[in-house]
Amino acid sequence: MTEQKKITYVSLLSDESIHGGYETALDQISREFGRTHPMFTNGKEITADREFDVFSPVDRSIHIGRFQQGTEQEAGAAVDAARSGFPSWSATEWTERADIIDRVAESFEKDRFLLAALITYESGKNRFEAIAEVGEAIDMLRYYTETYRKHQGYRIPMVPEQHGAVCESVMRPYGVWAVISPFNFPLALAAGMASAALLTGNTVVLKPTSEAPLSGLKLYRACMSAGVPPGSLQFFTGPGKVFGSAIVGNQGIDGIAFTGSRDAGMWLQRNFIASQPYPKPVVSEMGSKNPAIVTENADINKAVEGIVKGAFGYSGQKCSATSRVYVHRHIAAEFQDALVSEVKQLVVGDPRERETFINPIITGKALTTFRDAVTQCRKDGGSILTGGLVLDGGVFSRGFYIMPTVVTGLPPDHPLVAAELFVPFLIMDTFTTLDEALDKANATDYGLTAGIFSEDPREIEEFFQKIRFGVCYANRRGGATTGAWPGSQSFGGWKASGSTGRGVGGPYYLLSYVHEQAQTRL
Repeated sequence: MTEQKKITYVSLLSDESIHGGYETALDQISREFGRTHPMFTNGKEITADREFDVFSPVDRSIHIGRFQQGTEQEAGAAVDAARSGFPSWSATEWTERADIIDRVAESFEKDRFLLAALITYESGKNRFEAIAEVGEAIDMLRYYTETYRKHQGYRIPMVPEQHGAVCESVMRPYGVWAVISPFNFPLALAAGMASAALLTGNTVVLKPTSEAPLSGLKLYRACMSAGVPPGSLQFFTGPGKVFGSAIVGNQGIDGIAFTGSRDAGMWLQRNFIASQPYPKPVVSEMGSKNPAIVTENADINKAVEGIVKGAFGYSGQKCSATSRVYVHRHIAAEFQDALVSEVKQLVVGDPRERETFINPIITGKALTTFRDAVTQCRKDGGSILTGGLVLDGGVFSRGFYIMPTVVTGLPPDHPLVAAELFVPFLIMDTFTTLDEALDKANATDYGLTAGIFSEDPREIEEFFQKIRFGVCYANRRGGATTGAWPGSQSFGGWKASGSTGRGVGGPYYLLSYVHEQAQTRL
């Protein structure tokens, strides 16, 4: 890995050098707002009959821009263009493809603060989280090219079965991939999926989230400037349902890479399988309901810090967010007091401001989810330890600002314990034995991230052996269940959280975009 790998969310908190560049970039990027943006098919600008407007969650009066509301026909044309571009791109020397992706990373590094400022405006992230996301995107691309080079483009000699034979295992691209990215990491996850597909020789139709399409357009333009041919990457904007319907039945699509909700991911997977003439891959990451366990042997200060950051970073709008915490009953009162005290000190506000930790949530729909959860908790006998309020007046009247919330007293089988909410809403429960805590933690359809706080190595080992989640942490102050970094923690879920078993930013992820061909020459 390069030295940039050290630029993480944790390291940024103490880095004074970031503030001037970021604050200058806030003004610079705002000069690009209010424009109308096209789609791109085979490098040509495409305008649709209808458009949609995007406004900032920070302040709903800030008009990010107007984007094309693409149709199924336009999505089909994008697939056709990617299909036509596949032969030449897949035949391009793998080293050249890796060099191109490295140039995309270099472009991101040059525009680090501008991209971070855009992420703040489009997704509402505070400056630390936004700058860290750009750093994550940079490291993601570089990690993938380093992995690809290390494996020589996945061409591996095999043992010949007869004299004079030359046998090789060669990983070959599938063809055309649809890449569908989410609002919460509009640059890093879009770049991660698209770059993995392109690097391995596939062509891509990129459909960014409609909440943050300008970040996706910046990725597209960076790829074009770096040397990705126009036929290899198409850019489509518009409703997810329209794009989904267009691609699941299109036999020109060879794979789908998706990050988003469980419902949308399962719909794509079922309909893609049902509509295609033979099985084709779906690389999906579909959220979670992530637990953290605090044992009697935990360092309470460390646990509180990790859980607060894990639960309330980006206002709980991460698929890795800590949403359940199980505390040993002997320390529950002490832990609860410390947790509530820490949460009450979090600053809710405009994420452009340096002191802000809790940013606005993304949409009115998310606000309704939060209100409904608070109402249901109270109705069913739960106790709200802190939070539970929607803020109004001043800056709070310009977006959807809510208080980080901690609740307790809900039974283990309560719907709020099972459902992914994607808002800053943490449920606390207690346990007597570690086996009980593990049973409660594992009692979910999901399996993305989980954490434990304990100073007992035997408890930690038991946790790693028995927890049924793909990304697991012990004693992580920077985020009990959050903060995976390319090359450090592969990010991929089990069960309803993912479909491949190969994590983003890990050593096996690129293999999701290729299939094996055995080659024998005599």
